[in-house]
Amino acid sequence: MKTKHRRELKENEVAQMVAATRQFTQEHGSQLTTMIVAGIVIVAAVFAFLAYRNRQQGQGQDLLAQAMVVLNTAVVPVTATSNPGDAPAAAGIGAKGTFSTEAQKLNAALPKLKAAAEAFPDTQAGIQARYHLAASLAALGQQKDAVTQFDEVVKRAGADSLYGRMAQLGKADAQAQGGDVDGAIASWKALQGKKDANLPEDAILMQLARAYRAKGNTAEARKTFSEIVDNHPDSPYVADARKELESLKG
Repeated sequence: MKTKHRRELKENEVAQMVAATRQFTQEHGSQLTTMIVAGIVIVAAVFAFLAYRNRQQGQGQDLLAQAMVVLNTAVVPVTATSNPGDAPAAAGIGAKGTFSTEAQKLNAALPKLKAAAEAFPDTQAGIQARYHLAASLAALGQQKDAVTQFDEVVKRAGADSLYGRMAQLGKADAQAQGGDVDGAIASWKALQGKKDANLPEDAILMQLARAYRAKGNTAEARKTFSEIVDNHPDSPYVADARKELESLKG
């Protein structure tokens, strides 16, 4: 009897649950339908976004690859030695390069790098393309434009990302090369002040000291060169720092 009674209780509980579920569905059916439809729409939107982003990444990588083919082409001067009667090395079918100067190659790469950077600016490919664009501009002596592009890399990649750090270093160097010594000092000091283990502090101090020397601030230059010698004894810059200190004594 007890077993039969327990079975009847369980059947009643199941019946009550079914009835409650039916009642809830009847009362909130439209809301449930709306929630289900909304869920389907959200899932579809997520898949669409991911597909769009992947397509962008793929197209960006294609553009970057085209630019890098040019940028990585070896330079073969037209005066390269060849056997008597042979065509110049740069004109040979088997030549490793199609540009006779580095500047010629960089100028050919610039429009491709710019196209890749601007087509998909926030993708990894776009950020890489913009960094190489900035570096190429700097190598061509267009320091002001290079600084602008380096700043854009930091903005889009983030200051603490790999390309963000590289861009900050590139910007400071471009400022120094372009004659903006005050700007370079400010940039090097900002980088040195971060105390970021991923940044080469000894190299930053070396560039900062040289910027101080170029500005004519001998006291700060001497102080910064000394910091390399005292705090980074194993640095490859120690020997140069000591030579700079000797030269500043005169």
